Order: sequence, then structure tokens, then C-alpha cells
Amino acid sequence: MTQFTRDNLSISLSMPEWAEQALKDLPTHLETPEERMAAVIEFSRQNFLNKTGGPFAAGVFERDSGRLVTIGVNRVMHYNCSSAHAEIMALSMAQKMLNVYDLGGEGLPAHELVVNWRPCAMCFGAVLWSGVRSLVIAGDGPELEQITGFDEGPVAEDWRGELARRGISLTEDVLRDKAIAAYKEFAASQNFVYNARLGD
Repeated sequence: MTQFTRDNLSISLSMPEWAEQALKDLPTHLETPEERMAAVIEFSRQNFLNKTGGPFAAGVFERDSGRLVTIGVNRVMHYNCSSAHAEIMALSMAQKMLNVYDLGGEGLPAHELVVNWRPCAMCFGAVLWSGVRSLVIAGDGPELEQITGFDEGPVAEDWRGELARRGISLTEDVLRDKAIAAYKEFAASQNFVYNARLGD
């Protein structure tokens, strides 16, 4: 049985060391959706190749200028924290860096979230509350779950409409084949798939 105490009432999540350096090596601006997605997919690959998390990454950018704010990767197992998905990491880091809880707040440039697949049920909610004005995804569909075995949860059937109703634009299928290739690489790597209760 795991021992625990109620003494530590704080939580701290951080990026792996390789990602901190990789962020410094990226250009300050990535102008096209393809450039932004290519960086995100490479972070997703490096995350499982370095055994620091699942094959997921998400980046926050200034939508119009392409200025990179940050890229987050999945850190669920490292921190024993089921909410430490890539989107949560990226959005939370961006909000901390900018000292805001609303990335769409007054006086801020429009921010964009770039993800290497459609966000899961939890992260979709985080997108809605984050304040981003646009979402760019590599794809949507069963391929992610079929290839990797991860459970993405019950995303609302009309998720596109929910984005539109909140003024969040959507761009789909950016480097879709490259994202799928990365998921196949993950599957071949035999890395652990950590679904809650192992999918029961």
C-alpha cells in the first residue's frame, strides 16, 4: 500500500530537461501552421524516445505573428498526475509566463493552440476555458486510439460546433500523415500505455 501524508499541499509540474533545451533551440517565430505542427510533432516523438512521457505535445503561439510562447509535452506518469497532458502543460505554462488566466484577455494578441491530434475529453474542456482563439490539429478520428491504445474519452459529438460557438477557429489535418507516422513509431517502441485502470 502506498504511504502518504497530508503535509505537502502544493503541486509543481515541469518540462523534461531535453525539452527545455529544445525550446531554446527553436526559432522565436514559426510563421506557418506546418512549421508550428512540425515542431509539436517532433516534441511528441522526443517525449517517448526519451522515455519522459506519452507521444503527445502541444504548442501555444501568437496566432498572427507566429511567435512561439511554449510547447508542452505529456508528463502523466512522471508526476503521477492524470491531468498532466500536453495541452494542460502548454496552456498552463503559457498562462504563467504571461501572468494571465485568460489567453484571450483584453490587450493580448490572439493565441493559438497547436496539437498533434484532436484534444481528448479533458483537454477539450481546457481549450474552451483557456482563452485561445484558434486550435490547429494534425487530425481527428480513430487512428490515434487504434494505433497507440490510448483512451481519448467521450468528446462531444458536436465538438467543432462548440468551438465555433465560443469563437475558436479550427484548422484540421495539418501534417496528418506525419503525426500518424509518429504514433506508429510509438506503438513499435513498446512504450507503456497508461490508461486509467489499464483500460478496464
